Amino acid sequence: MTTKRFALIYGIVFVIIGLAGFVPGLAIGHSHPDMEMTTGLGLLFGLFPVNILHNLVHLVFGVWGLAAAKSVVGAVTYAKAVAVIYAILAILGLMPVPGLQTTFGLIPLYGHDIWLHILLAAGAAYFGFVRSPADSSRAVPSR
Repeated sequence: MTTKRFALIYGIVFVIIGLAGFVPGLAIGHSHPDMEMTTGLGLLFGLFPVNILHNLVHLVFGVWGLAAAKSVVGAVTYAKAVAVIYAILAILGLMPVPGLQTTFGLIPLYGHDIWLHILLAAGAAYFGFVRSPADSSRAVPSR
């Protein structure tokens, strides 16, 4: 898979998940004592804590991925940024410091979001830092 295809897939998935967070019934009611922004607070698919801001962040990363998929440079930059940002979000979710697991009450980062953020960061790190950009632009020979 090319880095451009990676950015396209992440973009599509982030848009779908961002939109899913707004669909009634897909996010089961949920509460957390540290959350200040409780609009739309729920567990998406009964697992992942989300709220309206979390859904908007997913949409931003999705649109960014779709735009980045148009060029190798854009896709590599997107992959690197996703890797770093989602690694930071996973670390914040792991820290038992008041306010960090909820980004000071704004966006939930705890629970199942932690392992998901680790997986997203790992996949992005591969395409952003490990895979050679030359490999990303090379076409697969047809048979």
